[in-house]
Amino acid sequence: MKERPRLTVLSGPSGVGKSTVVAHMRTVHPEVWLSVSATTRKPRPGEQHGVQYFFVDDEEFDKLIANGELLEWAEFAGNRYGTPRRAVLEKLEAGEPVLLEIDLQGARLVRESMPEARLVFLAPPSWEELVRRLTGRGTEPPEVIERRLAAARVELAAESEFDTTLVNTSVEDVSRELLALLGITGEREIGG
Repeated sequence: MKERPRLTVLSGPSGVGKSTVVAHMRTVHPEVWLSVSATTRKPRPGEQHGVQYFFVDDEEFDKLIANGELLEWAEFAGNRYGTPRRAVLEKLEAGEPVLLEIDLQGARLVRESMPEARLVFLAPPSWEELVRRLTGRGTEPPEVIERRLAAARVELAAESEFDTTLVNTSVEDVSRELLALLGITGEREIGG
């Protein structure tokens, strides 16, 4: 009998390339279901409700929390983000692999509410490379960069809490390894 898919959580320090890996993986395997988060932040130009995020107000978000409808949630820069529980469970029940791309705090909360979830830590090839990625954007003032680096140190120290570590030396390689963990192997046939 085929093993029921587990929830797979991808986490790791800011700047390590989580969203780049997920985007690449989904171009190769669009059937991989990535959970859409609810957020209290306003949509950016081009973002659509239900596609990038479910955009809700503070009152709606409070209700989601009160009704236990979020697997995890966190606050960043004055906005809240959370993973709706029902959609994740429905996909898993249907036998589809589910991927969450969330921060460390979120991964810890998922571990509490779904201990069977597989937590995958995406690590940078080296500390120097992570510093280069975090400072390389060149768009932030030094104190913001300093804060990010301090947060990254804390996030890197949490690696031992995860089931598996993947080192992001190449987006293609990490995507392949992640797909294998999700139980999806081989290149997908186009058409057919």
